[in-house]
Amino acid sequence: MKNFILSIVAVALISLSQASAGAELKIGFVDQERITRESAPADRASKQLEKEFAPRAQEMQRREAQIKTMQGQLEKDALTMSESDRRAKEQELGRLTLDFQRMQREYREDLNLRRNQELGALFERANRVIKQIAEAEKYDVILQEAVYRNPRIDITDRVLKALSDGK
Repeated sequence: MKNFILSIVAVALISLSQASAGAELKIGFVDQERITRESAPADRASKQLEKEFAPRAQEMQRREAQIKTMQGQLEKDALTMSESDRRAKEQELGRLTLDFQRMQREYREDLNLRRNQELGALFERANRVIKQIAEAEKYDVILQEAVYRNPRIDITDRVLKALSDGK
């Protein structure tokens, strides 16, 4: 809702400035989703996160296989086991399952935290590049969200190129 109101205010200001000044207004648009999906820094960050979290993901896969094996063994041997052995195995399986769920939750939280850190750094860098382009090419306004945009005002490709060039 806030972005919608900001968009309306921006359009109103643009209309007023055009009417009063009679000068040509230069508007640009940047697609943030494309920056996140297609930029070289986003790709590097994604690979870094994958590498950073791979050991934990492998450990979770190992634990999941251990739980499935234990569960299968318990189902297979439940009728031949003594009541106390069966209860002990069920308790151990329950404990392992709870530990696994905790591990999954912590993994997701840590991954989301790191992903948000990387995206924040990416957007800071992208905003610096956008500002450089705006100043160099004398843009009056560059929008990052819009309900509709004409492809001729989209400068996302230039931002992506600047990000990949390391500016």
